Amino acid sequence: MKDFGGKALFLDRSDINTDEIIPAKYLTENTKMALQPFILEDLKLGGFNPRTDIQGKGAIITRANFGCGSSREHAVWVFEVNDINIVIAESFARIFRQNMYNCGMLAVELLPSEIDAITALGNEVEIAVDLATCTISAKNGAKELSFTFSINEFDKELVENGGWLTYADNKY
Repeated sequence: MKDFGGKALFLDRSDINTDEIIPAKYLTENTKMALQPFILEDLKLGGFNPRTDIQGKGAIITRANFGCGSSREHAVWVFEVNDINIVIAESFARIFRQNMYNCGMLAVELLPSEIDAITALGNEVEIAVDLATCTISAKNGAKELSFTFSINEFDKELVENGGWLTYADNKY
């Protein structure tokens, strides 16, 4: 099983939709890797530059209703090929959240106050996840916070197996 976490990218806005995550004009690409340079290309967020702010990040911290809009696996794939393996939000669009689990990635819901506390740690936050105990730690220097999250057992198995395809190969 892979490790989840990494340096955090803060996208401090609600309702970030799948068209902002990966614009529809790229949905005809033939491989997941072909999506890589177009991640968050259309996201309008003050001070955010997708060309310089994403590299080296492994986790996204955001607000409510993340992944709303059109239902498309491409929105998860573009995170996968950019080495982002966890999104932490106040809430998710249902299909986006399930696509994350189906691809072996984590979609973690925390309370708005917990998101606020992580954000208050500053820009250089490192996220670590213990999937066995469903615990997230957020650390910046000597400052560290820890939160628990919930995930149902089936979705946890999907994530532990690396996604739906590996899960099905192992079970069937």
